[in-house]
Amino acid sequence: MTTPKKSPNSSSKFLLFLGCAIPYRVTSYEISTRKVLAKLGITLIEMTEYNCCGLPIDPVNHEMMVALAARNLCLAEKQGLNIVTLCPGCAGTLRKVNKKLKQNKELRERINGYLKETGLEFKGTIEAKHLLQLLVEDIGLERIKDKVKRPLTNMNVTEHAGCHVSRPADGVDFENPEDPEALKNLIEVTGAKYVDYTDKIACCGAPIAGVNDRIPLQLTREKLVHVKEAGAQALITVCPFCHMMFDTNQPRIERMFNESFKTPVLHYPQLLGLAMDFSPEELDLKGLRVDPTKIVSQIHGAKKGDSKW
Repeated sequence: MTTPKKSPNSSSKFLLFLGCAIPYRVTSYEISTRKVLAKLGITLIEMTEYNCCGLPIDPVNHEMMVALAARNLCLAEKQGLNIVTLCPGCAGTLRKVNKKLKQNKELRERINGYLKETGLEFKGTIEAKHLLQLLVEDIGLERIKDKVKRPLTNMNVTEHAGCHVSRPADGVDFENPEDPEALKNLIEVTGAKYVDYTDKIACCGAPIAGVNDRIPLQLTREKLVHVKEAGAQALITVCPFCHMMFDTNQPRIERMFNESFKTPVLHYPQLLGLAMDFSPEELDLKGLRVDPTKIVSQIHGAKKGDSKW
């Protein structure tokens, strides 16, 4: 089991870095996250004037990526708050750049030269982490379990943790990427039965969708096959891009390969929110492409007052 390790600046307040995709394409992830973190006593402060984390342009201009990430870190330093992100790519980029700038004086001075033009200076006083890290390290499994009011004991679910939550290990410094435990442990805290499956840690293929979309759709299809064969009733994600591959693209994959999956794909905060007794409407389950009505209705029977369920 992953051992919680409090960050040096641990607090109940975090700056929320939403990144580029979530506010426009995966709003259900943000909505459900805000609900469950508020219930867990975490205050999210809006991060204004932030820019892209820089990850998409890294292959084109590495130093520009570092400067973009550094600017976000500086904005957080000015407010004296650690950053929490919902996107593993954003989290990984901010964490790697934060670590590099703290350790590499020459790079830090060069980047600060760029930042000086905007009135900013990187000092290395804050940390950035992904939602999963916040839940494990700053809140802890026991505190989360205390908030579970409706254990999901009759649900069999599994995970797709994605690549960037724990990779690269020396930059992200969270858990073993070859044997990740955090999301599994968090799923089990809800009372749901965790189901293992073949190729659990394989990539969904999203990073190459802009070059050749057939390859990532094939990779996602293979994982959906394995999830179905394992008997999982739902797949749990913690990444907006992985979620779009499995949820948004699932109907397209079914048509392309003439198969039927109908596997609901929930953001982890939605699963946890159901266990906390939030309604499906509060967690924006209607925002999912693959209809989750069937699995939600079986959670101790449909709850009176739940309009759709």
